[in-house]
Amino acid sequence: MAVSMKEVDPVFQAAGQKDGLEIWRIEKLQVVPVPKESHGKFFTGDSYVILKTTALKNGSFRHDIHYWLGKNTSQDEAGTAAIKTVELDAALGGRAVQYREVQGNETEKFLSYFKPCIIPEEGGVASGFRHTEVNEREHQTRLFVCRGKHTVHVKEVPFARSSLNHDDIFILDTKSKIFQFNGSNSSIQERAKALEVVQYLKDTNHDGKCEVAAVEDGKLMADADAGEFWALFGGFAPLPRKPFSELNGKDSASTSKLLCVNKGQTAPIDSEILTRELLDSTKCYLLDCGSEIYAWMGRETTLEERKRAGSAAEELLREGNRSRSHIIRLMEGFETVIFRSKFDKWPKKADAVVSDESRGKVAALLKRQGFNFKSPAKAAPVKQEPQPQIDCTGNLQVWRVNGSEKTFLSFSEQCKFYSGDCYIFQYTYPGENGDECLIGTWFGKKSVQEERSAATSLADKMIESLKFQAVLVRVYEGKEPIEFFPIFQNLVIYKGGTSTGYKKFISEKGIEDDTYSESGVALFRVQGSGPENMQAIQVDTAASSLNSSYCYILHDGDTVFTWIGNLSSSMDQELAERQLDVIKPNLQSRLLKEGSEYDQFWKLLGVKSEYSSQKIVRDQESDPHLFACTFSKGVLKVREIFNFTQDDLMTEDIFILDCRSCVFVWVGQRVDTKIRAQALNIGEKFLELDILMENVSRETPLYVITEGSEPQYFTRFFTWDFAKSAMHGNSFERRLSIVKDGVKPRADKPKRRPTTSAHTGRSSVPDKSQRSRSMSFSPDRVRVRGRSPAFNALAANFENPNARNLSTPPPVVRKQLPKSVSPDSSKPPPRTASIAAISASLERPKATLIPKSIKANPEANKPQTEASKPKPETNAKEINPTNDNPAATPTVQEDVKESQAEGEEGLLVYPYDRLRTSSTNPATDIDVTRRETYLSSTEFRERFGMTKEAFAKLPKWKQNRLKIALQLF
Repeated sequence: MAVSMKEVDPVFQAAGQKDGLEIWRIEKLQVVPVPKESHGKFFTGDSYVILKTTALKNGSFRHDIHYWLGKNTSQDEAGTAAIKTVELDAALGGRAVQYREVQGNETEKFLSYFKPCIIPEEGGVASGFRHTEVNEREHQTRLFVCRGKHTVHVKEVPFARSSLNHDDIFILDTKSKIFQFNGSNSSIQERAKALEVVQYLKDTNHDGKCEVAAVEDGKLMADADAGEFWALFGGFAPLPRKPFSELNGKDSASTSKLLCVNKGQTAPIDSEILTRELLDSTKCYLLDCGSEIYAWMGRETTLEERKRAGSAAEELLREGNRSRSHIIRLMEGFETVIFRSKFDKWPKKADAVVSDESRGKVAALLKRQGFNFKSPAKAAPVKQEPQPQIDCTGNLQVWRVNGSEKTFLSFSEQCKFYSGDCYIFQYTYPGENGDECLIGTWFGKKSVQEERSAATSLADKMIESLKFQAVLVRVYEGKEPIEFFPIFQNLVIYKGGTSTGYKKFISEKGIEDDTYSESGVALFRVQGSGPENMQAIQVDTAASSLNSSYCYILHDGDTVFTWIGNLSSSMDQELAERQLDVIKPNLQSRLLKEGSEYDQFWKLLGVKSEYSSQKIVRDQESDPHLFACTFSKGVLKVREIFNFTQDDLMTEDIFILDCRSCVFVWVGQRVDTKIRAQALNIGEKFLELDILMENVSRETPLYVITEGSEPQYFTRFFTWDFAKSAMHGNSFERRLSIVKDGVKPRADKPKRRPTTSAHTGRSSVPDKSQRSRSMSFSPDRVRVRGRSPAFNALAANFENPNARNLSTPPPVVRKQLPKSVSPDSSKPPPRTASIAAISASLERPKATLIPKSIKANPEANKPQTEASKPKPETNAKEINPTNDNPAATPTVQEDVKESQAEGEEGLLVYPYDRLRTSSTNPATDIDVTRRETYLSSTEFRERFGMTKEAFAKLPKWKQNRLKIALQLF
């Protein structure tokens, strides 16, 4: 590698600035870009430099450089490729990981760029040392051997019977037909992966038009395809027990040895335990692991020293005749996970984002060493704010765990959790491929292990009763995934606990019971993104619990304060006001802005002290990693699948998708039942291993997903085809059907049946007509600001009718579930007559028409009485409430056009000034959660800049944002 360089090759100056692949070929010892249409086409007589740039979620770029050496490439071309790789790394700021790839022994990461495989062609470009011509020829019969369960290594072998064996998969590509010969010792997964190569050959060499046949080892002439296959080899003959050639693998692993490189010479480092402290930033080192040799280069080393380290690694391979070992070159600070795992207690890796200061130091260092270096452009931050990928109009059921049993919670209690308790929830909702079900456990921070185990066991039984068609999730308090809170919409988490297990535990340990009391002192932090996703979390009653980015509710019996942090938003303040109706619904709260608190406020918190102003940041979703798993005798082994797709998920295996913020355990339909039962345990073992060395929490949310029941929050990481997961058969049979038919697989599995409730036996998903979040109802009592009509109707049965509510509750009410008929759960309270009346009114068909908007006149600003309402037009009719139910509510008439938008009743029209939340003359008897529906069509278009129909199609959060801006929310 002793080549004199004073500047980076100009061809690399703009490299690595966008996500994707860039490839260069060495031609006459010069670097020449390879056109994109030729990516994946390699020649045995050439050398290549390949750059894979990946845009990460944190806004940085990750670079992986590979230099690929064909089996017939010249030494000078190989040396040039190695040198140019160093130059390319310098152009990228010295942050890339560099891999040496040799034809026939490529790394799985490299092969993943060119799925399903690479098949190098004979020949190459003219070079200074040899000249190889590529001759166009007629189709020739070729025989390939395929090895690999998850990544396929393809190698052309002589077209002869002696090339075959019982251990591998062979593909025979003839002019009119492609045969796949499956060795008797090969696995189903290997056979399925080899079929991807068959599909590639079919598309590449035959324009997708040729027959495909599978030949099983051991089947003789009785099978027509087998007979035709063996005839091409001159007839059948037994195969030898031993393979024709050694299996393609890596050199045998050995104990890791660390060597220091000094002026091109290596010297072993004598140490029983490898630690990070052994590596000096001013030196280069080699870590010999047998199958890999890592060249680690300190930040303060010169380019010449780095070249010598690479040469020393090459020499180490030649001396040991280790042609199958890989060389991986790493820069200090950008070590791979596997490299770091070789050392004892490697320090936590800092984020990969490189600061401007660091970039400047790298640029200055390289310029001093003779490089005409330009600092690489900054990666554009990836603007991806994960949104809950779950429908929030479904039905929710919640149980509290008491000892070894579960107790069903009523509608009014199912969104009130205690930190000392464990809960089980079942949420059924409409999905993309039918009704979907999520069953989960929630463990409070102070909950006892016995009840956690009981909750897990009970949830497992619920999953099993649903034939594993539901998704299971394990959630810890404070580590909830983004799909959790929208399901509950308005959740309050209290201190202490009410379960028998918690009470027994604190009694035995002599711990003071701090369970929440309405008459005591309590402090709640309010958080959330909107009325459909808000929480009130009870925190320690101390000034240190405050945070300027949030709003808080503090009460001492009937004395209530609402504290507004200076950095909180108007939405935060709105949510705090809404939570008051849950925590203290009948009391007036005193509003305190940060910096203007009363002495009484600080007295309740003990003493005034410093507190944070930084928003609490939960674990952020990172770039996903997919791992194939094997689990035997309690030992978990994983293997990463690079650049994964849906086709990598094999029905016979278990896979883990790690997104850092949560972990998914995907279980194929053909996984052994005993292993399937261990799925949650496998996920917990994975968290223990901390494969990516990110100090991942053991309390990270864990999902268990069975093939065929994949929810959208899992499939979003793939380009997903539901038809594929609905196919029958093993992986090989499914893939063979696709290859032979030449079309996408047809879903022969019926749509997922409606999931039945675990305690009712009925379908727990209402029909679409019942999924509306805001249902119209006109009770006699005056509506409280922010309450939907349905909420008022339900609340009337639980609240004191003479009480005066002074703040805002959540606007959403779910349909109460039918009472239980199951003996293992307590029954919900029976429905009152008024609730039955509400349900009856909602289940009746909607009225078809109402009169058009009333013109402005002195009487228009007053609610119309039944007698004063104008008569319907000829195309309108009145619904008789006695037709369907004697307890029905008064007649409701609707406009056909406006009823097409969700929740558009449009009974009355009010001017905008009377509908604003700050109006001095507010309209009464309206649904204050949907003020915009009382605007005329003309004024609505003027205010919102769109029609009511267009507004109804917007996402809920966008609707709320517009309404807040116009003071209509």
